[in-house]
Amino acid sequence: MDDDAEYQKLRRNMQGAQGSREGHPGSNDGISTVIYSAEGEELTINCEAESESSGQRDQWSRGVEFLFSCIALSVGLGNVWRFPFIALENGGGAFLIPYVIVLLLIGRPVYYLEVIIGQFSSRGCIRAFDMAPIMRGIAYGQVYSTALATTYYACIMALTIRYLVASFSEVLPWTYCLVEWGKSCVATGATAANDSSIVQGVSSAELFFTQTVLREPESLDDNGLGTPSWDLVLCLLATWVIIGTILSKGIRSSGKASYFLALFPYVIMIVLLIRAVTLPGAWQGIVYFLKPQWSQLLNPHVWYAAITQMFFSLAICFGTLVMYASFNDFNKNVHKDVIIITTIDSLTSILAGCIIFGILGNLAFETNTKDISQVVKGGAGLAFISYPEAIAKFKYLPQLFAVLFFFMLLVLGIGSNIGMASAVVNVVKDRFTHLPHWLLAVSASIIGFLCGLVYMTPGGQFVLNLVDFYGCTFIALVLAIAELLAVGWIYGVKRICSDIEFMLNVKTSFYWRICWAIVAPGLMFLVLVYMLFSYEPLTYRGVQYPPVYYMAGWIIWGLGVLQLPFWALVTIYQQPGKTFGSKFGLAMQPTANWGPLQTQKFEAYIIHRKREADFKSPRGGYLFDNIFG
Repeated sequence: MDDDAEYQKLRRNMQGAQGSREGHPGSNDGISTVIYSAEGEELTINCEAESESSGQRDQWSRGVEFLFSCIALSVGLGNVWRFPFIALENGGGAFLIPYVIVLLLIGRPVYYLEVIIGQFSSRGCIRAFDMAPIMRGIAYGQVYSTALATTYYACIMALTIRYLVASFSEVLPWTYCLVEWGKSCVATGATAANDSSIVQGVSSAELFFTQTVLREPESLDDNGLGTPSWDLVLCLLATWVIIGTILSKGIRSSGKASYFLALFPYVIMIVLLIRAVTLPGAWQGIVYFLKPQWSQLLNPHVWYAAITQMFFSLAICFGTLVMYASFNDFNKNVHKDVIIITTIDSLTSILAGCIIFGILGNLAFETNTKDISQVVKGGAGLAFISYPEAIAKFKYLPQLFAVLFFFMLLVLGIGSNIGMASAVVNVVKDRFTHLPHWLLAVSASIIGFLCGLVYMTPGGQFVLNLVDFYGCTFIALVLAIAELLAVGWIYGVKRICSDIEFMLNVKTSFYWRICWAIVAPGLMFLVLVYMLFSYEPLTYRGVQYPPVYYMAGWIIWGLGVLQLPFWALVTIYQQPGKTFGSKFGLAMQPTANWGPLQTQKFEAYIIHRKREADFKSPRGGYLFDNIFG
């Protein structure tokens, strides 16, 4: 019987089963029915695919909205704030080569893989792991990590609003020194005289950030975190009002907003780049950034920093890309989108690095500091110290450029935060479909605001640094390795390539196959081993935390990573087998309803899978066949 006849028979069988569905023990979450192919072979189809497809799942209004939304998500604070200070801490130009290599071997392949999974399944990140149910804890851990990142990204946005308001002052408040800051303060205003008698000083921009905005203590030993600053609390409230408003409108609203969120920041960045390169000493800073230090290529810590930065920069392994791609048209060719997004993201990071290091070169010139890496301290403050330094030196309308810059930073933060918060909200929405979207958005915003109050205390940056390491960076690395093992070896590279061929009608090259199966998980595993063996207690600005904070950090990490074994045991327990071995085997297999969400495509996919089994015999051993089969 030909494929059309077989397809029609499959369809009649499914329609005939609509009135009397029976629960199938092999399905983890749905109702299945057993039908028979033309050859009499038993096929199990989960009828929940029909019911899910009848629901109103949002989609992008236009295909280009996915592209711009991903650019707005990936090109954000991770590029403008995090990338420059990570590069600063890892030798400037020494960081660029590992970063580009990691982009090609890990960043781009993982990005493409997650987009493919989301588009193929039309499911959020939790349900996407129906492909390997035993590994569903990966998605729960990623959502947990994403929620943590959302809270402290909102903190950065609150600081941005604080600076945005200050930018309307008649004289920019970070351009002059206050008496209480001491004689070592170096004013950064355009008209400030350069006192050559100062051997080394501290810029007024840095002191304004640490002493006036944050009221930051030297350590947490004496007074702890302190009480939240009321002005920062109001800024945090404004941040979550903005996020909640956009979230409540759904994916179509954020898609339309993505045009502005993705394009506007580049206008301001180009203006700042032009200004930065015209400052005295700027080229020394840019050369420091771009000149490779070949000896650093053998430093494992630089590779670790490049990999973790790639997670943040591209937003991979946090569940957001799977969620965004799930709103795509099933047959959208996303290969070009992935190349464009990952290239733009990396170029933006380098552009931001040139701006920052140009400013740092000027700061070194102004403060008579020879070592550019010692000009300012790293951390979140870099964006609120170095960029304001450049703005302060504008001879004409510095307030206007300050407003534009911090508005740009706010836009970047919104683009990233909307994506992360949407991933969390959609996980809850997929589970509790009866709840209205606006209620989930408002609830998430309120919880995010309350959690974010801890960052608004004088010791808030200490907490941000702690959560960034234990709750995001460390967790992301562990779960990313597990994700690639789940997709590449449990589900199988061979099958994911077959799915791509069914969905896009394209063959997957060996580059993607080898990266997914061997290179990406292998490099990340080596970096994880190095990290564990070279672990030292986390510090912030060279200051160690009290013991209770380290304990809290490990608890935060444990809550994320332990999702993996917890949900694995739950999934194994739910399987219908009588022995642990049989239950384990079922938990390793895709659920009965795994495949395209739309019923017609799901039926065609069943035929495609059967045809693959009939006509493609394994070549060589499992290792060879999984990669090259």
